[in-house]
Amino acid sequence: MSIWVYSENPDLMLELLGKGRELANQLGAELGAIVLGQGVASKAEELAYYGPDKVYLVDHPNLATFTAEPYTSALAGLANKYKPDAILLGATKRGNEVAARLAAKLNVGCVTNCTGVSIDPDTKLLLLNRLVYGGTAISTQRCKTKPQIATIPPRTFEKASKTDRKAEIIKEDVAVEEPKIKVLEFKKKEFKGVRLEEAEVVIVAGRGVKKKEDVAMLEELANLLGGVVGYTRPLAFDLKWADQWVGMSGVVVKPKLYIGVGVSGAIQHVAGIRDSKIIVAINSDPDAPIFKVADYGIVGDLYAVVPELVKALKAKAK
Repeated sequence: MSIWVYSENPDLMLELLGKGRELANQLGAELGAIVLGQGVASKAEELAYYGPDKVYLVDHPNLATFTAEPYTSALAGLANKYKPDAILLGATKRGNEVAARLAAKLNVGCVTNCTGVSIDPDTKLLLLNRLVYGGTAISTQRCKTKPQIATIPPRTFEKASKTDRKAEIIKEDVAVEEPKIKVLEFKKKEFKGVRLEEAEVVIVAGRGVKKKEDVAMLEELANLLGGVVGYTRPLAFDLKWADQWVGMSGVVVKPKLYIGVGVSGAIQHVAGIRDSKIIVAINSDPDAPIFKVADYGIVGDLYAVVPELVKALKAKAK
């Protein structure tokens, strides 16, 4: 019995190794880590110390740059040879693309964007939680065929820690398809300031914020706390105030301090902030769902509360 994990994202790979180790221990199974690419032997050496029992390395020219078909064929070749019970992949754009193709190649099921993974004590199959109906409910699903394939979004689980034990590294020579497209150039996105998912303080504007111009007072508060401002989906997606939002379908955050300003607390949003160390809610509605998950709650008009917070922080700074 074995569980495999793979992601092209280094941080997400460590998160998958952390959860994979937990699941493998519960099942008495072997944990395998997959490394794909060209000239990636050093990555395999590094991952070998983060909890897997084996690291399967495929180093091939066709994997020099990412295209879905070569990566899928490499994973399928490994799976057909070793018959793992489950494969957990990172739910990045690339990961979801590969997972769907891999499931089709192997003729098995695939559950994407899972927010939780556990084990059915009776069948020993994975129980996979994912948000459905626009984030208003959580569905528990399982695959009846093996390997069970699931994708996990970033920041869902804790990263594996480095150990003194080194896994066995197995270099495999499997058939890798020729890429159907040629990548001419990669350009990294430019980010100004701290990214939402990396910030230690996140202040989120919800539907209680009436005008886009009013976000300025949240930005002032964020500057005083050394944080960044984010938005809920209705403001970012529906009203087009920003190109990303905080929530399970957007950016999942794990700051030391989260402050929701005028945020009601929909399931989809709460799922994206649940691992914040301290959650503070400011809302005029005492029955807002956000208060059920908040460590501290302020019932009041945000247009009165936020300026007072800014005033108090400025006084403290002096």
